[in-house]
Amino acid sequence: MNFSFDKIANTLYIQFSREKIFNSDEIAEGIIIDYGKNDNIVGVEILNFTDRKLNLNDLVQMTIEELIPILAQC
Repeated sequence: MNFSFDKIANTLYIQFSREKIFNSDEIAEGIIIDYGKNDNIVGVEILNFTDRKLNLNDLVQMTIEELIPILAQC
């Protein structure tokens, strides 16, 4: 799992795989999930990250299965 933050765009990207992205879906406003060829989750983009009540230290410790439902509620 890799994390990257764009200060100018205020966007956090969590990359789970280096697989090519084939599809994306916005599961909540500003929460975009990228999917690979077999609908595997490749990454998650969180727009307006600093405006959300998310703790990066908590996110780092989560699995995909734990992370997605929390982000869907943001």
